[in-house]
Amino acid sequence: MGETTPRNRILEIKELKTYFYLEDVVVRAVDGVSVNLDRKTTLGIVGESGCGKSVTARSAMQLIQSPPGKIVSGEILLYRNGGKKPTNVVELDPRGPEMRSIRGAEISMVFQEPMTSLNPLYTVGHQISETVELHQKVSRDEAMDRALEMLTKVQISEPAQRLNEYPHQLSGGMRQRVMIAMALSCNPSILIADEPTTALDVTVQAQILDLMRDLQHDFNSAIILITHNLGVVSQMADYVAVMYLGKIVEYADVNTVFHNPKHPYTIGLLESVPVFGRKGDKVLVPIKGMVPTPSDIIPGCAFEPRCPKAMDICAHKAPPLNSVETGHDVACWLFE
Repeated sequence: MGETTPRNRILEIKELKTYFYLEDVVVRAVDGVSVNLDRKTTLGIVGESGCGKSVTARSAMQLIQSPPGKIVSGEILLYRNGGKKPTNVVELDPRGPEMRSIRGAEISMVFQEPMTSLNPLYTVGHQISETVELHQKVSRDEAMDRALEMLTKVQISEPAQRLNEYPHQLSGGMRQRVMIAMALSCNPSILIADEPTTALDVTVQAQILDLMRDLQHDFNSAIILITHNLGVVSQMADYVAVMYLGKIVEYADVNTVFHNPKHPYTIGLLESVPVFGRKGDKVLVPIKGMVPTPSDIIPGCAFEPRCPKAMDICAHKAPPLNSVETGHDVACWLFE
């Protein structure tokens, strides 16, 4: 991913390993992930369920439940307030004051299911204003004004009324807007969106994506978009990291990934997605087999049992993530 640090870098994740220590096994949910995020850009992290996307995002916010989870090694470097010397989030106490000041104020997260993320006992206005009060040290009235301002920005209908309503009184699309309003209420540098359009109908999905794109422009935020939906990635992302079983297998800008994919897994993902207007003679090609369990000890490439281009070396030695051309990294022996 390059050794120099560009001036607009906001986050660097280096060789991150996050494991879960269960009774009989060790689950290697994230196993050596390295990605970079620049200001005002969107990084899409894609892959099948269980590949480590959400754990990578939660690690960046020190939201790994311990026990059984633990960040075993690696660095998560956050460049704060334009400073040249980053803060290594891994070294901070997850429950300490500095980490609490980072969450919400500098890195915010929109979780996958807003109904389980919003507190059913408090009104929408209370929950947004509480976040503002915590991080911006303003009065209750000022925080409530900010909550109303944010609900207006996320284009929720009748925002003044919604302030006094509870999550169960809102539709799924409205709750997702509330989550985005809460996440952006303190002008964070980084917004992590974990499957932000899951369980929403197609029309509402498009509205939420348009909203996130507009708010990113307004707030100059960088976005990490966690999703298995390649259509969403094609619309939103500037760069794409493809994950498989806890590792990055391909990393490039969005046009390269969609039009010149290299890794057999990336190609398989793209060939298995229905495309509007696809000619009838071009059938979908599913990826055979199943994703291995993260607790399995795999000496070679984890994708080897499912790969149509597997070679002898693939079963015995894991390929490193190397650059095949400028800005395009692939972990595959085909390109060594």
